[in-house]
This record gives sequence, C-alpha cells and structure tokens, in this order.
Amino acid sequence: MNEQFPISLVELSETTSTNDEVKRRLPWCDDKMLVVSAMCQTAGRGQKGNKWESNPRENLLYSIGIKPCFLPPRCQFLLLQAASLSICRALNRYASGFRIKWPNDIYYGEHKISGTLIEIELHGDSISRCVLGSGINLNQMSFSSYPPNPISLKMITDRHIEPNQVLSAVISHFTSYYELLEQKEYNAIREQYCSMLFRREGFHAYRDGNGVFSARLERVEPDGHLLLRDADDHLRRYGFKEVRFVLNSLECN
Repeated sequence: MNEQFPISLVELSETTSTNDEVKRRLPWCDDKMLVVSAMCQTAGRGQKGNKWESNPRENLLYSIGIKPCFLPPRCQFLLLQAASLSICRALNRYASGFRIKWPNDIYYGEHKISGTLIEIELHGDSISRCVLGSGINLNQMSFSSYPPNPISLKMITDRHIEPNQVLSAVISHFTSYYELLEQKEYNAIREQYCSMLFRREGFHAYRDGNGVFSARLERVEPDGHLLLRDADDHLRRYGFKEVRFVLNSLECN
C-alpha cells in the first residue's frame, strides 16, 4: 500500500453490513480512506436490494469509505469504475480473463465472481461521502441463491486464497485510481474500464422491455449509460437495470 496515502483499516469477525459499518465510522475518520472488512455479514446486500450470498469465513467482504469532495456529482460513475477496475486487476493476479460486466460486476467467462454496491451522499455541487461495498467469492465451493451463475476463485485456481492478500491488492489499485481522480485524469480510468469490459467485441443476446435482441457494445457514456448497436444498426441507450444480459439461457442484470 501507499504509505503516503493514509488509510484506516478495520477488520471485524462479524457485522450486519460492512457498508453500514463504514457509514457509521466515516464521519469521524480523519484518514483519506476507511476500509472495513468482515469474515461474516448477517445482512449483506447488492444492488437494488439483492441479497449477497457468502458462507462465513470463505470469501472477501469489505467496504471502502471516502470523502471525494473534489468530485462533482456528474462524475460519480468514475468511483464505480475505479472500484471495478481495482477488483478486476487484483483477481487477474491469480488467473487471466476476468472482465467487468457493465456496470460493475466482475465475471470470469459467463460466471459472476464479484459485485459492488455504491452509496453516495451529496453536498451542494460535490460528493461529500461515498461508500463502495464489495463481495468477492474466494473459497466458497457451492452456492444456493442469487446470482444464478456464481463462481469463486478457488473453483478457478483449485487452491485456497487468503482474503487479506486479495484485499491488500484491491486497496493498492484503488488508491492509485483515487489519485488519478484527484489529478482529474478521468479519461485514464474510463479508457481502462472500457478495455476490460465483458462482451466488448462481437454481437450478443440482450433483453429489454421489448424482448430479446442481438447487439454489440458501442460504448459506456461518462454518466454510466450503456450504448448498444443492434443488428439493424440502431443505437440503443440504457440506464442501470433497463437491459439484461442473456447468458447461456440465463438472464442477468
């Protein structure tokens, strides 16, 4: 980790939610970043209230709290891009082929290994606080609930993974991206994000309110909207949860 970048790191055996724990502690944290990890969450959640399944002590559960007052609200998607890139790069140390499924899930092939929940507080024309809560499947070998296509790093590598090593790598990468944000090097983050997108080449199946269609990924806009170009050369623009990825007979948000 960057010794010139002050970070408070809290490790808990159990909590209801690492996001809630960060939100409780962040107002009194003087360091640039607060990281809370837990071996077990009793009320972990994903985007739009989805439950995040994780067996106790088998995976990495953590939240990052920051106060990016220098960043205007219109740039908040950059924080999610930085978090996704940090996880993807950390996992690529163990096996190649991890990709970011828009907007923030991490996939290996067509299987989900990680997701992130972002919570933002605004004050005037700036972001006063941001909490990024992530779950990464490390050593769990069986799953019974959401998502329908999970995978863990142990299932990929066939070896036990130390959670603290992965967390250290994630924090190191996120620190670097956060410094790019402070320097207003926004395009560097956006370009890396686009280069690591799942399905960034070729035509694939998607579903929106009108049914299933085939399209290729055109680009992701700075505000996070996804642009797809369908087989009839029409450009389609989607916000989060407005389109589903169709994967091997599964449909995933």
